[in-house]
Amino acid sequence: MAGSTGSSEPECTDSLKSFGSVVKVFRERAGLTQEELAPLVRFSPQTVASIEQGRRLAPPEFIERAEEVLDAFGVLQAAAEHLTRRRGLTRWFRLWAALERQALALHTYECRLIPGLLQTEAYARAVFHQMMPPLSDDQIETKLADRMERQLLLQERPNTTFSFIVEEANFRRRVGGLDVIRDLIDHALEVAELRNVEMQVMPLGQGEHAALEGPFRLLETPDNKWHGYSEGQRSGQLLSDRRDISVLQSRYAKLRSQAPSPQDSASLLKQIRGAM
Repeated sequence: MAGSTGSSEPECTDSLKSFGSVVKVFRERAGLTQEELAPLVRFSPQTVASIEQGRRLAPPEFIERAEEVLDAFGVLQAAAEHLTRRRGLTRWFRLWAALERQALALHTYECRLIPGLLQTEAYARAVFHQMMPPLSDDQIETKLADRMERQLLLQERPNTTFSFIVEEANFRRRVGGLDVIRDLIDHALEVAELRNVEMQVMPLGQGEHAALEGPFRLLETPDNKWHGYSEGQRSGQLLSDRRDISVLQSRYAKLRSQAPSPQDSASLLKQIRGAM
């Protein structure tokens, strides 16, 4: 589902433990303590310890820097690729959410649901209630709390630029009923007024456009590296390869030119709201 995530770290699994053990072996081979490795890879000792203990998924920057610092012969990269193939949607989105918290820029194209950062509590609750297999009440409340906490990014990171391109159909689909959608549109218009937020609505009348293959996200890290993220029904994929990122960046740039301006998009949303 769009924006499926929790803000907590992923549960400890055999694959995470195995990757952590590999990192530990190469660190000890290099004669370094966790405290000594931490500044070399530009992560805290606590993060290094969590990764080695299999309690945290290693960010791409950690893997890349540790590979170089520890002279790991490509073993860490290979182990990370194996880990990537075995991770599920929720766990990999947790890694994406961790990257979001430090991002300089975040771009989102969505054609299925309203992006998680723009959802209201009532809309998110309606989405979670429709998940299959069904979620328990506790699971719904946990996911809802995570979703609302993640939305604090919009206020807590005023220097991060947020760009959203959302299909008009997403606002017309009456998830949760008319009252929920009216409030959702009001909320989206309010968020779009923030100085660091730009929202465009791709109209139903637009025929083909650059993202017909599906939704995706892009973000820029503090060290000016770009990552992408795409989702399917039962899988999620974090993208860091420069060729993949280049494709997504060109698609997003084209989408921006194909969608109405933020001002015209706001007018379209007001028209949809007024007709309900």
